[in-house]
Amino acid sequence: QVQLVESGGGLVQTGGSLRLSCAGSGRTFSMYTMGWFRQAPGKEREFVAAIMWSGGSTYYADSVKGRFTISRDNAKNTVYLQMNSLKPEDTAVYYCAAGRGRTADSKYEYGYWGQGTQVTVPS
Repeated sequence: QVQLVESGGGLVQTGGSLRLSCAGSGRTFSMYTMGWFRQAPGKEREFVAAIMWSGGSTYYADSVKGRFTISRDNAKNTVYLQMNSLKPEDTAVYYCAAGRGRTADSKYEYGYWGQGTQVTVPS
């Protein structure tokens, strides 16, 4: 079992930055692929970024490449999402997820989810 708690969301102006954190419980945290997804009102939950258990491989949605950076600290059971150059279209609830599947960008490969944290970038 893995429990995940996100933090760090908030309201930020266009062009600003935020860092989201996701604290996980459980001794096997380091064995999971960790992902960030987001869901805007009326839209499907979409992939944002993922990092493999070792931290050696990362994946990003095209819409956030070059602006967002995912990282993890297995000693602290924490994964981060650094978000720079934020845009109004980044407004969504951001979810942290843990999984052991092979397809890092598929929400169906993740079995554990946090409650989400709101990010708002006013237009």
